[in-house]
Amino acid sequence: MKTLYLDCGMGAAGDMLTAALLELMPEREKMEEALNNLGIPDVDIKAEMVSKCGIGGTHISVRVHGEEETEDMYEFQAVHDNDHEHTHNCEHMDGHEGTHMHEHSHEHMHEHSHEHTHEHSHEHEHEHSHEHTHEHGHEHTHHHSGLHEIEHIVGKLSVSERVKQDILAVFHLIAEAESHVHGMPVTEIHFHEVGTMDAVADVAAVCLLMERLAPDQVVVSPVHVGSGQVKCAHGILPVPAPATAYILQDVPIYGGEIRGELCTPTGAALLKHFADCFGAMPVMRTTAIGYGMGKKDFPAANCVRALLGETENAGDTVAELCCNVDDMTAEAIGFATETLLAAGALEVYTTPVGMKKSRPGIVLNVMCKEAMKDEMVRLIFRHTTTIGIRENISRRYTLDRSIENVQTQYGEVRRKVCKGYGVTREKYEYEDLARIARERDMSVGEVLSSL
Repeated sequence: MKTLYLDCGMGAAGDMLTAALLELMPEREKMEEALNNLGIPDVDIKAEMVSKCGIGGTHISVRVHGEEETEDMYEFQAVHDNDHEHTHNCEHMDGHEGTHMHEHSHEHMHEHSHEHTHEHSHEHEHEHSHEHTHEHGHEHTHHHSGLHEIEHIVGKLSVSERVKQDILAVFHLIAEAESHVHGMPVTEIHFHEVGTMDAVADVAAVCLLMERLAPDQVVVSPVHVGSGQVKCAHGILPVPAPATAYILQDVPIYGGEIRGELCTPTGAALLKHFADCFGAMPVMRTTAIGYGMGKKDFPAANCVRALLGETENAGDTVAELCCNVDDMTAEAIGFATETLLAAGALEVYTTPVGMKKSRPGIVLNVMCKEAMKDEMVRLIFRHTTTIGIRENISRRYTLDRSIENVQTQYGEVRRKVCKGYGVTREKYEYEDLARIARERDMSVGEVLSSL
């Protein structure tokens, strides 16, 4: 079984996870080019080789409008539509991309000259202070993007529908955490304009790399979150930051002697979304190892380590949820099926049955990982008319799957390769075949026979 193990002994952030996964790719330069062709406006992603505690690895820098965002990477705001006084809760990544969480009270008009000075004061075991002066000689409208705007940005990205759904799921985890922390509806949680592009770049890069690596399972170590407190404008907050702590509920975490915020809300959300389980590294034969470096230096190497390899395929446990429905249209059933698959269901299918009072109906079956069971139950009740769901726990055996990029007369085409139990199967990706067929006015069969 193709297994990805993420060692988060120094926490995790979006840029660190991107760098670690990028190092696992066989053609890193081409993958870096692909990350820069995602279609995120005014964003440039650059991989740089760095060293931490004598270990070589990769650091990812994201530049927005030609400048790297080292502060305010993620700003979430509880915004009232009828109030121009915003409370900014900025999540700074100590040891990764910034420093700490601050709360800034701002009163500003939405049309202003973007010339201002920020003075931040931080008190830790290692005291430091700094000033940031930003002088931009242009008029700037301070726009704040909510989840609707994020969905609009993601909808235009040059990635598969599955990657888009993964990106949006991660943002929903972050927004829900901020909503809980601030006691505000998710619809009132907004993202800072510049930080939005940076955030989308981090999350989209990890989601795309995960699709390309296509592991059968993702195992994550217990997460080191750091320790200490952060002095903010309106008080002192503990580490991990409240949003991070909320996201990491039910996940094994620990502190330690290192003072600072090691795990960011974005890093936490990415781990929570992709992890099949948390725990010790399984017995595995590694085939590739990647080191994703943070910016700060600590006594311990500030990195996420990713190990890709093979584990014994002993099968995995899945939940099978099923319900009977006899009062839904075919269109509504189709929409429910698509929604469940986009949310991460392993399989969704229907079976026609005869129900009570001689009514024709269907049985909806949804297979998912156990960790996603509650979310699938919620979606089934929301998108179908059923009033009851049955659950069966099953053991599943699968072939190991990987994606190969094949050069053909029509350009690069992806091919899925499945191996295991003495069996090997190969199949070209339908989306690539369909794209070529549309471009060249051919049938899918003609494209396939000519490859």
